[in-house]
Amino acid sequence: MRKFVCIVLASLMALSSIARSYSSDIVRIETPGWKMKMMVLQPKEASGPVPGILWIHGGGYVNGGLYMLGMSCAPMLSERFGAVVVYPDYRLSWQARYPAALTDCYAALEWMYSHADELGIDKSRIVVGGESAGGGLTAAVCLYARDKGVIPVALQLPLYPMLDSEDTPSSADNHGKMWNTRLNHWGWRMYLGDVYGTDSVSKYASPAREIDYSGLPSCYTFVMDGEPFYDETLTYVRNLQEAGVDASVDVYEGDVHAFDMVQPGREVSKQARSRLCEQFARLLRL
Repeated sequence: MRKFVCIVLASLMALSSIARSYSSDIVRIETPGWKMKMMVLQPKEASGPVPGILWIHGGGYVNGGLYMLGMSCAPMLSERFGAVVVYPDYRLSWQARYPAALTDCYAALEWMYSHADELGIDKSRIVVGGESAGGGLTAAVCLYARDKGVIPVALQLPLYPMLDSEDTPSSADNHGKMWNTRLNHWGWRMYLGDVYGTDSVSKYASPAREIDYSGLPSCYTFVMDGEPFYDETLTYVRNLQEAGVDASVDVYEGDVHAFDMVQPGREVSKQARSRLCEQFARLLRL
């Protein structure tokens, strides 16, 4: 409990540090079966259209909320590149199972895209990113957007993403810190309900089920080699590369899931976030 309180306080402090240059507003939108809150970070002074980032929080599809924004990479990217960030408070699995989280996040993407002009967003630089389950939803939203063919996503940033509802070599018997095999099974069971463990799991629920990766946005991610999502992260990047998508991953040594969020002061966390900024700039040609 003490660690959780410290994390929340650190998140709030991180948000307050950019308050002088950015406005932070709560927006409510209608989604299928839900009225959802979103946090919108917008630079007070911007020269020309800027990237628009839909950032999706993690929490195993079970936990998380707006309070996690300050812990995430999104404020850093917003501050560094003047980007607008939309951060949805999507439905968690105990509120509604799949596809509620996906439809909520895609509705947030639609809202950001349709309001791009008033937000000062460059429609050719739409980014979707997130951590852990938010990384899984990032991949799912990008699949969904590609298949619908309405919103062109330029870049996806699924950090150490929760992509595969079935065990992988790294998730099958994992006792890493912050997330492990037992929690992973619980999270997927909560999210998928009766279809968990069956052949009926949709690719939009578990993006590892996809077989055609062509036409998806460029991708960058990072992951630790001892955490549960190591193998599914590398498999996802390899599948993108084989489909001709510009995709890359940096691997760091350790077993701490979401290390950059829970241990931001470590050198490895600083290195990972610095590399994220480099790849963000490269892939968006900033």
